[in-house]
Parts: sequence; structure tokens; C-alpha cells
Amino acid sequence: MICRALALFGTALCFVALTLSIHAQSTTTKPAAQTEKARPAAKPSSASSADPLAEVRRSMAVSLVLTLADEARGFRDGVLAARVQARAADALWEADNERARELFRRAWESADAADRETLRRQEEDRRTQVALTGTFVQVSSPNMRAEVLRLSARRDRTLGEEFLAKLDEVKKQDDENATTKDESALSRLDPTRPGRSLAERLQLAQSLLAEDEVERALQFADPALNSVTMQGLYFLANLRQKNPKLADERYVAMLQRAALDPSTDANTVSLLSSYIFTPSLFITVEPKGGVNSSRFSQDTAPTDMLPAVRGAFFSAAAQILLRPLPQPEQDRSTNGRTGLYFIIARLLPLFEQYAPRLSANLRAQMAALSQDISADLRNGKNEWLKEGLAPEDESSGNEVQDALDIAGRESNPARRNRAYAMAALAAARRGDARARDYTDKIDDTELRKASRAYVDYELVNSALNRKDAQEAVRLARTGEITTIQRVWAYSESAGLLAKSNPSRAVELLEEAVTEANRIGASDAEHARALVAVATQMFQLNRARGWEIMAEAVKASNSAEGFTGEDGRVTARFVTKGSASMSSSSVPGFDLAGIFASLARDDFNRAVELAKEFKSEAPRAAATIAIARAVLTEKRNKQAASASP
Repeated sequence: MICRALALFGTALCFVALTLSIHAQSTTTKPAAQTEKARPAAKPSSASSADPLAEVRRSMAVSLVLTLADEARGFRDGVLAARVQARAADALWEADNERARELFRRAWESADAADRETLRRQEEDRRTQVALTGTFVQVSSPNMRAEVLRLSARRDRTLGEEFLAKLDEVKKQDDENATTKDESALSRLDPTRPGRSLAERLQLAQSLLAEDEVERALQFADPALNSVTMQGLYFLANLRQKNPKLADERYVAMLQRAALDPSTDANTVSLLSSYIFTPSLFITVEPKGGVNSSRFSQDTAPTDMLPAVRGAFFSAAAQILLRPLPQPEQDRSTNGRTGLYFIIARLLPLFEQYAPRLSANLRAQMAALSQDISADLRNGKNEWLKEGLAPEDESSGNEVQDALDIAGRESNPARRNRAYAMAALAAARRGDARARDYTDKIDDTELRKASRAYVDYELVNSALNRKDAQEAVRLARTGEITTIQRVWAYSESAGLLAKSNPSRAVELLEEAVTEANRIGASDAEHARALVAVATQMFQLNRARGWEIMAEAVKASNSAEGFTGEDGRVTARFVTKGSASMSSSSVPGFDLAGIFASLARDDFNRAVELAKEFKSEAPRAAATIAIARAVLTEKRNKQAASASP
């Protein structure tokens, strides 16, 4: 099959060369003057103005996709095998949807195996981190069933339902397995980690919601909203921005089920509170007291929340938080006694403001727990107690000031340093330049270094979000960020300046090349950095863009681990008892965008460049990008011609 496809590919290339030769002869034999006179007088027909090589390129693109999909079946990397087959099916759909359906089903089989292995590794990593620090932080891993489901459901709803039915079978199997192991059963009840089928339903629904397909999103999401999960509540918060009535109805139903479910606990309540008070911030507590936070964005609490919805929350929350306390050795909750005390203490000011009649009982519950609680937590010194919950009429700097106040009165050096670090992180997330001054107050060298690295990254990110290229570049040059973060800052700033100051943008990109070449040749970040520069440079100087991309291909061939996918920029701050991570996807790090541009500029040259990748992953990513650019070209032109 591969040999035959390569033969067809070679024949197609010969045909392209022959056609180009004939076309060149026909145009060069005309006198120049005659050509110039004919242009304004003649009105070309749609047939004569069409690209004579378009169909040839489409045939070649189909051949490339089919060959790659067959090759993917033998890939050792399960994630890559699933991804390539699914994206090949998606790219092929309009050309041959029956063949595409076959590819989607093959992709699902590969995705199922890949996700099982990913879950096993994540659980091992989570247990190790919790054992060492009492908390954990993880970069999200590719969810391949969700990717296959998302692509197939958009193409064919029936196919999407077929895969969802298989997800339901996975959930049943997970539930059956969980009942045989106490630890697995406890994990199954953890609201921060829904079962695979629920997580994938919600991920698909979230992507459909982002495209304003509310009805279809709810069709997929509703079965997953019977349980309280962080992902489900985040979906409802996003749904509320588009349709408050539909979101509130589902949230109130979720509250009612949670109040009656004996397996819900304080962490469940904490997550439920996010819908009303911190829709993009979710906080849970480990049994030993470690605090985990997940922040999806910087959205503020809704100001139009109905009193009835808020009242339903406080009623359900009180029912859960005031349940009789089990003996410590019989506590099966995900939060333990320390976590229960923490959640009550965190929410108590809200109860006092909106449901004061319940406050006395909650204080009594805290008193019953107090003998097992640390003095810092009893005295309200834990900086997470107010995270995201400052009253609306207070200034946004209170979170920082609270941490500074703790540092000012703290006699213990370790706790004082930690308070300064929390103040710095909180200030940096708002783009406050004083964050760096707070890190200077930290006596511990290692903690100061870790804090400053996180702070400088956040300040650069904040400047880019404000589209302040000048400030982002200044911070990148003076800050203690990593080399790949500096390349990201320069290339993103160049993109901001591309129209207003193209010469300055090119200068920044050349600086980014210099930075990229400081990364070790065997490091995948070297290739990733050059791809980011080439992506921006191509829009300003095509010839230079091609040059840098050729360098990126050579760099990838010297490095292990470069896939050309899932490009992200990440900063972490981890201490014992808490962890913070900021991570954002960076499309410029990925091959899809640049190879689509290269294919539209010179199809054959782009194909040849993609062949130079030695590793399966980047070669596949580049090939699919090329094929997709060609196979969608005709549809895009038709849509443009149909527009008034």
C-alpha cells in the first residue's frame, strides 16, 4: 500500500512539473505588449481563472492522508496513532466520508488504549506527589477519546453517539472495578476527578458551547451533570454566560441531588460554591490539609445571580457540612477533618452575609473539629481561606495585603517567607510590578528563586494579554524567565507589532532566533522555539520564514520528544502544602499553522520539507496540515464567491 501510494505520489509530481512547464511555455511565447493590452479588455471566465493545478494538488493531498493513516497503525506511541488517524479522517471527510468513517473507528480503538495508559501514569504520578508534599500539580495530558469524539461528532452526529455509547460502557466497567477496591471507590467519589466517560462528555460539550452550539452541547453534557464535578460546574458557568436560565436550572438540580447523596462532602460544597462566587476558581483540600487550586481564567463572580439560586446553594451546603462527624478512622471523605474545617471557615463569611441563620450551627461544627486543627488554620492565617472571595466593594489588592500583613507579624522565618511568596504570586497574577519587590523580601534563596521565576513569567503573560508588546519585551529581557519563555515573549510581541511596526517585529524575531539557538541542540524546546519564530516571521518575510523553518526541521531531528503538537508555555511554583501552576497553549509552537501557510505558498516545497522530519510525530503533524490546507481550499473559495 505504501509503495503504491508513493508511486502515485511520484506520478503526480511528474504531472505537476509537466503542467508547469507547458504553462510556462504558453505564457512566455506571447509578446509582452499583447499580454498587457489583453488584460484590461478581457473578462476571464470562472473556468479560465481557476487554478489548473488545484485538482492535482487535491488528489495528491488525499494520497498523502491515506498513506499516513495506514502508517499510523504501526506507530508505537498510542496517543500519536489515535491522533493521526482521527485527524486524517477529519481531513479526508469531504473527499471520501465512507473511508473517513473507517478511519474514525480505527482511531477510537487506538484512543481507548492510549487513554487507559495515560490514566495509569497520571494516577502513579499523583500518588507520588501527594505522598511527598501532601498535594499535587499536573499538566493536563492529551485526552485522545475526547479528541476523536470531538472531531467525529462534528462531522457525523450518529458516529458521535456511537462513540458516546462506548464511553458509557467504559463508565460501567470503571464503576464495577471500583467496587472491588476501597481506594478506587474513594477515588471514584472525588469531585475533582470525574470518570473518563464523564470527563470526555464534558470536554466535548465545552468545545461545542465555545462554538455557540448550545443545544448540541447540552445533549452531550446533560448525562454528565448528574454528578458534581469541577469540569461540570465550569461547563455550567460558561453556559450561564450564554443562557442563564438553562444553566441555573441544571445547577439547582445538581444542588438537590448533592444534598441527598451521602457520598458528597466538603470538597463537593467547595466546588458547588464556585458557580456563584468564583466561577473560574476551584479549591479543594486533601485529608492532610494540602490545598489544591485550579484556575481556568480571571472571570469575576456573576452579579445577576437570583436570590433563589443562591439560597438553594446555602441550604444544600449546610445539609452536607453539618452531617454528624464520623470517627477519624472511619472518615471516608475526600477532605478529612482538616479539609472540612477549612471549607467551613472559608465559606462562613458568605453564610453570615447571605444565610446568617445557619452560621451558629456551622460555628458549632468548627468547634467540634478544632482539637484536630493546626493553630494557623484556627487563627485564620491560611492564605487560601480568602482566595477569590474578597467582597466586591473591597479593593483587588486585599489578597496581597492580607499576605503582607501575615508576613509582617510572623516570627517564624519559614512561614514569613511563604507569606511573602503568596503576596508576590497574587500580585503577579494581576500584573502588579510590585510582585518582584515582594520576592526580594524572601530570605530563603531557593524559595526566592522559585517565586521570582513564577512572578516574572506571570508579569510577561499579563503584559501580552494587555497587548503591551513594549512592556512584555522589557520584562522578558530583565526577568528571570526560561529561554523558551523568552522566545515566546519575543515572538508573541512581534505578532502584536506586525502591522504597526513590521521592521521592529522582524528585529524581535531575529533576537528570538538568537535566544532559540542558546537552547541545547538535543532539547526539543530548541525546535519548538524555532517553529514559533518561523510562524511569525513567515507573515512578515516569507523567504526568511522558509529559512527558519528549515532550521527548525533540522533541530527537531537532533532532539527527542519534539512532536509538533500541544505546544504550551508553563510556569510552576510548588512548596510543601500548596502548588500553583500557570499554563497556556501556544499555537505558534505547533507545526499545524506554519505548514498550512507553507502549503498555500508552495505545495510541493512544503511536502518535501515535511518529508525531512525523521520522527513520526512531527512528520505526521506537518503532513496533515499540508493536506488540510489543500482539501479545504476549494470549500473556502466557494464560500468566498458565494458571499455578497
